[in-house]
Amino acid sequence: MRSITFHSLSLADYDISPDRGFLPPDPCDHLPDCDTLNQLGRELPKLLSARMVRRFIDEQRSLLPSVPSDWRDEDYRAAMRILSFAGHAYVWEVPEQPAVTLPPQLARPWYEVAQRLGRPPVLSYASYALDNWRRLDRTKPVQLDNIVLLQNFLGGLDEEWFVVVHIQIERQAGPGLAGLRRAMNGAMEGKDDEVVQGLQALAAAQAAMRDTLRRMKERCDPYVYYTRVRPYIHGWKNNPSLPNGLTYEGVAAHGGQPRQFRGETGAQSSIVPCLDAGLGISHAPDPLTVYLQEMREYMPPRHRAFLHALESQIDDRGRPLLSGYVRDRKSHRPELWTAYGACVDLLAQFREIHIGYADSYIHRQHQTHTSNPTAVGTGGTPFMVYLQKHLDETRQMLSQQD
Repeated sequence: MRSITFHSLSLADYDISPDRGFLPPDPCDHLPDCDTLNQLGRELPKLLSARMVRRFIDEQRSLLPSVPSDWRDEDYRAAMRILSFAGHAYVWEVPEQPAVTLPPQLARPWYEVAQRLGRPPVLSYASYALDNWRRLDRTKPVQLDNIVLLQNFLGGLDEEWFVVVHIQIERQAGPGLAGLRRAMNGAMEGKDDEVVQGLQALAAAQAAMRDTLRRMKERCDPYVYYTRVRPYIHGWKNNPSLPNGLTYEGVAAHGGQPRQFRGETGAQSSIVPCLDAGLGISHAPDPLTVYLQEMREYMPPRHRAFLHALESQIDDRGRPLLSGYVRDRKSHRPELWTAYGACVDLLAQFREIHIGYADSYIHRQHQTHTSNPTAVGTGGTPFMVYLQKHLDETRQMLSQQD
């Protein structure tokens, strides 16, 4: 039997909060001494409505003359948010005629800021959701009736609601991640009560996340989403509209060659991969598992590292630590298995709701509209059959033999 050394997990080491999860403290709403870039972010919905984004950017000598080395981390994230929205607006301003080249005044700062943040120069979930909100009342918590977006494409209720629902789910995941950490640390230390209480905290958070996800259709119509929100978040990898990708003019590291990056997608959120990893749910290889592995490149580096840390917790039989621990005690400590099973079931419920939305917001819309004609997720991959497979594999976790 091999000897295993476990390391206690700390959320703070990975920029994770027990209150807000992967959300940072209130994001920066503007950049210091960057009038042109701030103006572009502020006016982007109007410029896009008038199809004036490309002209505005083309007429600027510079959006950001140089990327300051003394900015705070939140400043770099704010710059990444504005540049990412501007970049996608530039490319997709005329959806049927996407730009194939970005001008250097946009491409260079976008690339340099992305390098500092450890992410590709493309709109990712971190800029679209994690770093893209403010509280209407700073004395009140991050919740649906108190958060709005800092940056939009066209704006409007449907676009706003689609993103703030994701932000609320991220916030609700915080206590759940703290519970998962507690359960895993309890398993490392052989403390059954800690495992149970941690799993119960995780389940409570998952129930809240599920209930928030169920509210998506309250204010986000599938037709409006498909025709007015979704077109701008597409990337330039596996996209028939940009078969060769996008050229970032003036970026020496690219050598003048086009680059291909995935579009923004909820698959770049760290929540579900972390729940899979922590609960020990594995998925047999398929195109979606390959795609989800690639999506980690778009996550903030410390969040990616936390996911890796969860996956590294393996017991002396080569099994995921937490699921192996509760399974070994299933007969004489059934409350452990009950608490674990509740978390797995709630993850399955979350996946099932998501599949329903993928069907109504994308798959069915694709059947009836010629615009935005890709029957894939915004990340550029087919999805329906594999989403169902991952749901089935989650449910099967509870029926596996010891």
